[in-house]
Amino acid sequence: MNKGGFSWRRLSGISAAKSRISRATGVPLTKSGRQRKVGRIVTGGGCVLPALLILMIVVGLLLLIGL
Repeated sequence: MNKGGFSWRRLSGISAAKSRISRATGVPLTKSGRQRKVGRIVTGGGCVLPALLILMIVVGLLLLIGL
């Protein structure tokens, strides 16, 4: 397990500045953070499977009706 250690970024305040920017803008500065945010927006915060199931039901009903 990591026991901490020394970080020049934390000492210089870069980490805190990045955190403040991310919180103020609402956009994560890391690649993985941006990907997670986009994924939540696309799926509505949940799993993709329920969204796909609802979509399939709607399309099936439209096909039955004949639209």
